[in-house]
Amino acid sequence: MSDPLENKLCAARTRLILDKPFLGALVLRLPLVAADPKWCQTTATDARKFYYNAGYIGALSLEQTQFVLAHEALHCALSHFARRQHRVKRRWDVACDYAINPLLLKDGLAPPPGVLVQESFEGMTAEEIYPCIDENTADEPMDRHVYDQQDESGGGGRDGAGREQQPQHDREKGGQPDGSGRDTQAGARAEVDPSGGGAPQPPPLTAGEQDALAVQWQQRLAGAAQQAMQAGKLGGAMARMVDHMLQPQLPWRMLLARYLSATARDDYSYMRPSARREGAAILPSLRSAQIDVAVALDTSGSISDTEIQQFLAEVDGLKGRVRARLTLFACDTELQADAPWSFEPWEELRLPAEIHGGGGTRFSPVFDWLARHGRDPDLLVYFTDAQGEFPRVEPAYPVIWLVKGKAKVPWGQRIQLN
Repeated sequence: MSDPLENKLCAARTRLILDKPFLGALVLRLPLVAADPKWCQTTATDARKFYYNAGYIGALSLEQTQFVLAHEALHCALSHFARRQHRVKRRWDVACDYAINPLLLKDGLAPPPGVLVQESFEGMTAEEIYPCIDENTADEPMDRHVYDQQDESGGGGRDGAGREQQPQHDREKGGQPDGSGRDTQAGARAEVDPSGGGAPQPPPLTAGEQDALAVQWQQRLAGAAQQAMQAGKLGGAMARMVDHMLQPQLPWRMLLARYLSATARDDYSYMRPSARREGAAILPSLRSAQIDVAVALDTSGSISDTEIQQFLAEVDGLKGRVRARLTLFACDTELQADAPWSFEPWEELRLPAEIHGGGGTRFSPVFDWLARHGRDPDLLVYFTDAQGEFPRVEPAYPVIWLVKGKAKVPWGQRIQLN
């Protein structure tokens, strides 16, 4: 006689394949494994399999079962198992749930009880949400993320000497990411421990397994998205998430360097030289000009002095390389009295001894000062939490908002600091 729980899970998976082929294709990659309830109270994943508590699945409706299947598959497809880095595990796990659940709700899936949802986090990545989670949060993820160590200081997978740990079961089965030496196909039947107690908790992934599985899941993500788009069944929120995940992700320092370098005016000219010069040949000559960059600091108190100093040190290192003359502003609701300050490419960028700030935030004073003085910089970089009053009209020059936190900007290029 077939297992009714297995039938329920397979029915939920089949409905996902038919109605939501993107999620269904991802869920198919996770074999179903009945877990020991001593460690798995709801559902769990180690980026290889879908583990479930029989009692928990039995209490869910078919629609809620679809939700928990898709939830675990998205953790894997978004490579949450490989993206934690230095972050505290519990806060990271909560941030990952907050990132996934709005996508599933927007796609029309019915959540089980206890799902973490906050409207303000909609459209944000786990990295953007993480700094918004309180260090002592009482929030708990819906499921268990057993692909990672339980420590509090960054990704696991290494022993005390820094060597990669290889779990015993992987050494016995060949060390492949799925423990079998081949790509797992989740069309297999649910695995159940013969003793009746359910599968034991799997060991966390090693660093090598994380890297291999991250590549594998990115390929699966791209393939599932292509199938869903061909069927015309990939929603807007999911499509944006896929596009973000498949684009190369660069840290803010690299993005800022790229923008400043692109703004530089170094180029070769083939302009005909003066007739008084000897020779008829026209050879290329390097023509360069100093660029004008404005940098504004939000001093309303939302950004720490340490973060401001780190930002200025990065800009100081860049301005010499691109030969940028820099105008520095400090502003909360008004410009600081003696601002702005100007620095030539060869001068060290430094703040005055005292920077006054606090209270609210208005961005207009910086733009108003530039307009009054007839200045159109080649680039304006504004370092802020983006929680304030923006100018109504976008200026003609390019603006980069280097944002700490989750706030959006009405125009310009937004680069996430976190």
